[in-house]
Parts: sequence; C-alpha cells; structure tokens
Amino acid sequence: MDFLDYAFMQRALLAAVLVGITAPAVGIYLVQRRQALMGDGIGHVAMTGVGLGFLLSASPVWMATAVSVLGAVAMELIRWYGRTRGDIALAMLFYGGMAGGVMFINLAPGGSNANLTSYLFGSLSTVSESDVTAICLLAAFVVLVTLGLRRQLFAVSQDEEFARVTGLPVRALNLLTAVTAAVTVTVAMRVVGLLLVSALMVVPVAAAQQLSRSFASTFAIAVAIGVTVTTSGTVTSYYQDVPPGATIVLLTIAAFIALSVLAAPLARRRARALAAPAPAGDPAEYAIPATRGTDHEIGV
Repeated sequence: MDFLDYAFMQRALLAAVLVGITAPAVGIYLVQRRQALMGDGIGHVAMTGVGLGFLLSASPVWMATAVSVLGAVAMELIRWYGRTRGDIALAMLFYGGMAGGVMFINLAPGGSNANLTSYLFGSLSTVSESDVTAICLLAAFVVLVTLGLRRQLFAVSQDEEFARVTGLPVRALNLLTAVTAAVTVTVAMRVVGLLLVSALMVVPVAAAQQLSRSFASTFAIAVAIGVTVTTSGTVTSYYQDVPPGATIVLLTIAAFIALSVLAAPLARRRARALAAPAPAGDPAEYAIPATRGTDHEIGV
C-alpha cells in the first residue's frame, strides 16, 4: 500500500473509482440502445476540445467537455434527420474531431502531438488537483442523471415508440443520454484515455449481462466490475510501469471472459429447470410466467 503515500496516486485512484462508476452507469443505456460505439465517436470529437484547451490556455478537461457535449448533440440531430446520409455526416464529425485536435495542439505555444498522448491513452502522473475537481463535479452529474432518471432512460432505450405513447419526452431524454455519455468520456479520458473509454462503457455491462437478466442487478454488477478493473488497473500500472488505459481495458476483457465461462453452467441449469415438468399440486404453487412489465422490462 506504499502507493498511497504519493499524492498523484491518491488523485489517480479517486479518478479511477469515479470512472469505474460512471462509465458502466451510462454504458448500460447505450448497450440497450444498440449504440455501443457512441463513446468511441465522442472520444474522437473530444480531441478537438483538448487541442482547444492547449491553444487557448484553458482547462483541457472543461474544454473537452464543452466540445463533447456539442458533438453528442450533433450526433443525435444527425440520427434524427440524417437518414441515408447520416453515416457520412457522422464519419466527417468523428474524423474532423481527431484532425481538429491534432491541428489545434500543434498551433498551441509549445504544443506537439506528444501532449495528446496522456489524453488518448490515459496517464497516472498527469492527473492534477484541478482535473480531480472537474472529474468529481462531472461524475456527480452523471450519477444523478443515470440513477435519478433510470426508469425514463431505460424505457426510452428499450422502445422509443412505447415510451412516446406513455407521454415521455423521448427526444429530450435521448439528448440527455447523449450529453451524459459525452460528460462520461471527459471524466474517463485522464485515466483510460479517449481512444479506449468506449470499452469501459460497454464491456462491464456485457460481462454483467452474463450473470443477470434484470436491469437493476445488471447495473450494480457492471458498476462493481468497473470499479474493480479501474482500481486494479491503476495499481498494476503503478507497479509494472505499463499504460493504465490499456491495462484497465485488458482486465475488463478478462473479466468478461471469466464471467462468460462461469455463466455457461448456470445457463444450462436454468434451461433444464425450465424444461422440467411442473410439479403436481395446487395451482397457486406454480411460478408466474414472465410477461411484459416485469422488473427487467421496466428497469426497477
């Protein structure tokens, strides 16, 4: 535990815990919406914000947040109105974001592509006190949204038409999901990196789904996996002098593989139990079949 004696490791671990919570908390909605790679696209756009931060001598984290939010809103507008040309517009947005980041950081006084490395792949030693403050504030926003509006966000993620019929503001909730994903990307970029953050938003959720079918337990398991791999990866990075982002992502994939292997016997056991004949007895003893509106469906 000697690593806790260093201030930079204390900051890095705090940031890692917050990233482990926020990334899966948003990722579960993106997985339900079949937008697993949205975080990757936002990460590309955020590079322009980082470059602008260096160019304007402003905080790269806050500047990346502002640009990411604008990019996420643009992505949602393209999804609504883009139709057949939407994929081309998104490609230009993503690659333009990368190119803008490289251009702006090279135009900044004393700037070079080397300055982008810690934002692209994460870095322990460069997490400053101001970064931790920004990460804490942004993480609080993400947690409030993903937990406070979990029923509404889940309903929209499952079936937009059904949610619209029930009176939910579907477009506003879609925009809020996109904005929350953008904020999460900037929360994670100092630990995992912009190019790898999408994996932390998706893989823990996929791993949790191997063990659970209900939304609430999947959410809890995914967050637990996220916190475990981010803290473990951060400590491993300190002792082995390896990149934290790559270490965290590889640990996340390893967790997915391990849980997939463990879940296989459980799935076979469940299948046998469902195929077994119902026991004789009073009808009141029979199990109630799952129907629409169960705990999994409504996201309780």
